Parts: sequence; C-alpha cells; structure tokens
Amino acid sequence: MRIAIVGSGGVGGYFGGRLAAAGADVSFLARGAHLDALRKRGLRIASPKGDVDLPRVHAFGDTREIGPVDVVLFAVKLYDVEAALPSLAPLIGAATVVVPLQNGVDAAALVERAVGRAHTAGGTCYVAAVVAEPGVIRHTAMDHLLFGELDRVRSPRLAAFLEICRPAGFQATLSDDIMFDVWTKFVRLSVLSGMTAAARSPVGVLRDDPDLWAMLKQAVREAMAVAQARGIAVAPTTVEDVAAAYAALPPQAKSSMLEDLERGRRLELPWLSGAVVRIGRDLGVPTPTHAFINAVLKPHQGGTTRN
Repeated sequence: MRIAIVGSGGVGGYFGGRLAAAGADVSFLARGAHLDALRKRGLRIASPKGDVDLPRVHAFGDTREIGPVDVVLFAVKLYDVEAALPSLAPLIGAATVVVPLQNGVDAAALVERAVGRAHTAGGTCYVAAVVAEPGVIRHTAMDHLLFGELDRVRSPRLAAFLEICRPAGFQATLSDDIMFDVWTKFVRLSVLSGMTAAARSPVGVLRDDPDLWAMLKQAVREAMAVAQARGIAVAPTTVEDVAAAYAALPPQAKSSMLEDLERGRRLELPWLSGAVVRIGRDLGVPTPTHAFINAVLKPHQGGTTRN
C-alpha cells in the first residue's frame, strides 16, 4: 500500500513518520525549509511515547513526482486547503481514497468537490504535535487517528489501511460514523483551541483556575448546542467527558492554535470558534463565550509571520 502525506507538518509529519518507521511506503509532500531538511537529514519525531529517527524519507515538493497512491492523508492547515486541493489530482488512481484531517467540519465537502465522492473519506485526529524546527516534529500528547467512509460502510480499502496503521504505535480507528466523530472533535477542539489561545496558556493553567475552567465548560455547552441544532447527536455527557479528557492531559499541553499564536502564524480561528459563532447564528443558537473568544483572537487571525 502506497501512502502520501499532503501537508507534512505536526499532524501529517507525526502520523506519516510513525507509519514510515513501521515499514509503510510513505511519501511526504512538504515545502520550503521543512522540505529541504526532510531531503537532507530525514525526519525526526521527539515524543514522550519514544523518539523516531528516520535518516531517509521520500520527500517531494510536487505530487506529480509521487504519482497515484492508495491512501492520501490530507493534512494541510484549513487556510491552505483551497490552494492545496489541485495537488491531489496526480495522486488519484482507480481506488485512491483521500482522508482529510483538517480541524473544523468543512474539509470532507471541499475534498469531495475536488476529487469526487468515490475518492473521498472522512477523517479526524487527536494529536498535539508541531514542527519544532525543519525536519523535526515535537509530539507532546494524544495520537489517535480516525477515518471512515462517508456512506458509513466498512470498505476494504480503509480496512486495509487500518491494518497498516496497527504496528505504527498510534491509536487508529475505522469509524462507522465518521461525521459524528468529526463533529465530536469540533465541539472539543473549538473549545481547547479557543480557550488556550485566548488565555495564552497551556491546559494546566485552565484546569487550575476555577473561572477559566467554568468558562471552558460553558464553551463546550455552546458548541454542543450548535451540533445538536445541526442534527448531530453528540453525547449528553460531553461536558463531563471533555473535562475528564483535559484533566488527563499533561499540564504543559498546548493546542496547535496556541502554538501558532505564539509563533505569529495564521490561526484557524474562522473554522473553530468562528465557525461555532457562524453556524450558531444561522441556526439561532446563542454562543456568547465563543463570540468572546473569536473577538479577542480576531486581530491575530492573519498572523505576523509567513507560514
């Protein structure tokens, strides 16, 4: 099975690196200094689960150099999706499946528009990983990859990909209802991203401050209400589940949005708290906490440095 990673940053670099270390045939699409480092020095993952050092990886700057593959993990940032969609075409063969791993709830529809429903699956992931320096991924917490067909069938192609994932050392799930999983993550991540970035603090600070912790739970309730208004039956225990999950994270864990904010990079705000506000407004659901988060982070949305 041939696998292409389109967007080899924290998410794509981590899962792709683990797959490559387990012996999978993985090609990485990257750009700039990160691409140069991958070509010259390979890929290194620094992780509490064990470091990975791959002195040689297949790294490319153009998907035409890769050609058709079996599975594409499409892991570019949301604000780069539109520009990256044309790069998918050279990767598509007769049975290729593209698994979008973007945050938010819009990626599968965008990919489907570009490559067709037959080549589109749904996907999401839980991982705290960032490019620490070119060629180096720093992983701090979580590593769960979820994927599934949009029509909820358990297809042979994704079942085969699941088997490739098993020896890679991360949790992989072939989902029976991937859009439910995508929305469940959206409820959780919009809160974690927005709260850590707005407070400029890792999760431990939020957890230890009663006011911030109460605000976080209220943000979960708002996102839940939006999901339910859209017909997504998120679990009624979501507030308690989120609190328990975040309580179990290392205190230094940061969202990728906070990492981006600290580095002056663009923020995925419009697709997270901004989307909660936008969808809530369309559905008549009040979202005051997310509106506050969106307002205080909006001046930093465009970043101050080039990605």
